[in-house]
Amino acid sequence: MQINGAALGLAVAAIAGLTLAFIGHPAVQLPPPPAPAAVASSGATAFVLKSVSVDLPTSTEVFPGGATAETINANCLSCHSAGMVLTQPNLPKAAWHGIVDKMIHAYKAPVDDGEMTAIVDYLATTKGPK
Repeated sequence: MQINGAALGLAVAAIAGLTLAFIGHPAVQLPPPPAPAAVASSGATAFVLKSVSVDLPTSTEVFPGGATAETINANCLSCHSAGMVLTQPNLPKAAWHGIVDKMIHAYKAPVDDGEMTAIVDYLATTKGPK
């Protein structure tokens, strides 16, 4: 296939224009996106995103146990209410260790690895098998 100079020039100009439009060059203006009604009437599905505000419940409840609960209160109440944790099933220490490890490493809970033992010990004592 042979391309003459004029066709090649047009192709290069078209690619350059699309590239400039893609990167948002101020000299190249793309048409505004269609209104949701126009999109819906064309057979496409329109999604309208709206910001929402969520009020989460607050709690002043802490884990019982005074000094023995100090580490769990300092680390876990930023994401969990004490009531939510204390209504979980009684689990063996190994299970609590796995759960706390998942919170720290998978969910990125801001808990120092050195405090993990105190949290697991508290949960095993408070919510371990009876």
